[in-house]
Amino acid sequence: MPILWEVKDFNPLSQQALFEPLPSERLEQFNKDFLIEFIKEQQKVNDAIIRDNNRLRELVALQKQATLLVGEQYIVLRNKIFGKSSERSPHETSGGQKPEREKKKRVLLPSERYPDALLVEQDIDFKEPPVCDCCGDRMWKSGMTEDSEHLTVIPKKYVVVRQKRHKYECRKCHGDIQTAPLPPRIKEGSSYSDEMIIDVATTKYCDLIPIERYAAIAARGGLEGLPPQSLIESTHYLADFVKGAYEKLRGEVVAAKVLHADETPHRMLEGDWKSHWYLWGFSTRSASYFECHNTRSGDVASGLLTNAQCEHLVSDVYTGYGKAVRVSNQDRQARGLPCITHVYCNSHARRYFKQGGDRSPKEAEFFIAQYREVYRLEDLAKDKPPDEVWALRQEMKPYFKSMKQRAIEAVGSYSSKSLIAKAMKYFVRNYEGLTRFLDNPDLPIDNNPQERLMRNPVIGRKTWYGTHSKLGARTAAILFSLVESCKLNKINPKEYFRDLVAALHRGEAAFTPAEYKAKITQPEAAPKL
Repeated sequence: MPILWEVKDFNPLSQQALFEPLPSERLEQFNKDFLIEFIKEQQKVNDAIIRDNNRLRELVALQKQATLLVGEQYIVLRNKIFGKSSERSPHETSGGQKPEREKKKRVLLPSERYPDALLVEQDIDFKEPPVCDCCGDRMWKSGMTEDSEHLTVIPKKYVVVRQKRHKYECRKCHGDIQTAPLPPRIKEGSSYSDEMIIDVATTKYCDLIPIERYAAIAARGGLEGLPPQSLIESTHYLADFVKGAYEKLRGEVVAAKVLHADETPHRMLEGDWKSHWYLWGFSTRSASYFECHNTRSGDVASGLLTNAQCEHLVSDVYTGYGKAVRVSNQDRQARGLPCITHVYCNSHARRYFKQGGDRSPKEAEFFIAQYREVYRLEDLAKDKPPDEVWALRQEMKPYFKSMKQRAIEAVGSYSSKSLIAKAMKYFVRNYEGLTRFLDNPDLPIDNNPQERLMRNPVIGRKTWYGTHSKLGARTAAILFSLVESCKLNKINPKEYFRDLVAALHRGEAAFTPAEYKAKITQPEAAPKL
């Protein structure tokens, strides 16, 4: 017989009821017909509860499926945003064959990863000889060790060096006293050693850390009260000391057949009536040379090009370089020297089409796609012999011709003030200079190498705002020239300055980073420095 329940308590706010079974004495009070109807109604309630339970189970199952689907979509989206761009599986092989089981690569020890780092061995032993777990007897050293390695760092230490110069006296006549001479230094009487001056200069002009921050870092390292102004003055001493290498660097630049050029604003905070100065940069594959001037006139470039052996100048389409080429060619023609041809930067043309794509994406996509193929061929020509470079560049000509034809036909369909129209006019107007590199394997496709060399001076300008004197501008030009030349030659600027200063102390001639690289890589073949 089914159990009958009655409502014991009901909460109207929560719509919840408390049931308890009816006692047998209560059941005897109901007649047979009432009980039959009551059981039928209860059966209906039970059926409704079963249906609700089944529906809840279905909803729970659907919720689990939805959760799994959302999780998969999240993984797909995460891989799309943060994953690798290539869709190729890391185990993909040609021919559809299953790859052999890849061997797990052995993790290199720190001493293997960094063979030039100082290796310090540390013995680790028990305080007292251990006791054998088997017999309880005292154990003895076996002579074996279990080795492991980790990388650590020794914080920079600032040390005050007190030099005690010994004096000699004449014990015969007592008429003379001689003192041992001081070792040569960048600045006699300075409070800073050559090593610290080089460290300060490379920290600023190589790592782009302002001198004030250098002093703050030193304070956290235990050397408080280091005056930034005297540290800045020490960089002027270094620049003046190594100016011979800077002058030789100019000689390397003017001797090159292909020359890159670019300029960027340089702020003169004080020390001159004109605050808007410019840092001019000229470079070859192994030398970077900077000059700081209070003008953007092309006279700066023409002053360098007139007596240079340059035959090709690579730059943007700034009129100052056009003027410099014209003025230099007039002087060179009078002296019977070959004229300079102006080669324009294709990276600028491509950049203008990308900017025009914001409003006219369909039209810009054609030019961007053409340039994409041009640069793909240029990547293939990298480090190839001249004949292969020339052949690959001949394949680029149809792309340039199609871009020129498309620009001439489509430019009238857009407003003359629109970015896409300006980009097409720029390309057609400068087509000859943009395509000069196609028939000469020695010419670059763009001026990106020089623009990369200007990056650090630009970041430095944003970090320390500018220079406070003409001397500071000259120091920046000298030290940036030597540091960026070191980077071109893939040598350590600190090691270069250390060896250059030591050589100058010995009375030897200054040498450029390219000469230094030849000296340390092929000492027998390098010229005597």
